[in-house]
Amino acid sequence: RHIRLILPTFNMAAAEMKSYREKLEKYLYEKNAFTDLLAKAEEKTGVKRVYIVYGLIGLFLLYLAIGYGASFLCAFTGFVYPAYCSVKAIESVRKEDDTQWLTYWVVYSVFGLAEFWFDILLFWIPFYYLLKCLFLMYCMAPGAYNGSELIYQRLIRPFVLKHQENVDRLLDEAGKRAKEALDTVLGTTLANAASPQTDGLKKES
Repeated sequence: RHIRLILPTFNMAAAEMKSYREKLEKYLYEKNAFTDLLAKAEEKTGVKRVYIVYGLIGLFLLYLAIGYGASFLCAFTGFVYPAYCSVKAIESVRKEDDTQWLTYWVVYSVFGLAEFWFDILLFWIPFYYLLKCLFLMYCMAPGAYNGSELIYQRLIRPFVLKHQENVDRLLDEAGKRAKEALDTVLGTTLANAASPQTDGLKKES
């Protein structure tokens, strides 16, 4: 029975991976600066460009595991590509890609907040930045296996909807107090600025 449940999921995952591989291979034969470099490397080495890309990905992951500056490289990966896709989503007329990348940034923000608070513990996890980069790549993956959509629907959305009224009330109160404090500071500053001028007029009179 369990095998019957697992097999359809495995077949779906295999079909999805095959689709990604076909899209990658199609992209690698399009005409652009990157594929021109791959074509030259393919011609000189005799290795198919798709295997060259797999090798580069492998080196990238290996560097994340043991290389210097893995923290910056991981942050760069998790920010630059999603930022570029977000700009494209803003400029497109489709709503679906807007939702996809907004969801990614919500998950990215929550993860960054959790990482800040548990940084001292995460430091001891072996190959942390490799695992973090894989997690972010999972969150930005297209299709049915998009991790950010799953995390948002299962964890973030229920929590926010449950506490939304309380959070909105706290934000409104904080906004009102900030406005009152700002008005007080501005009023005091203007009064202090006007005081020397008033004293000068009194002396002249």
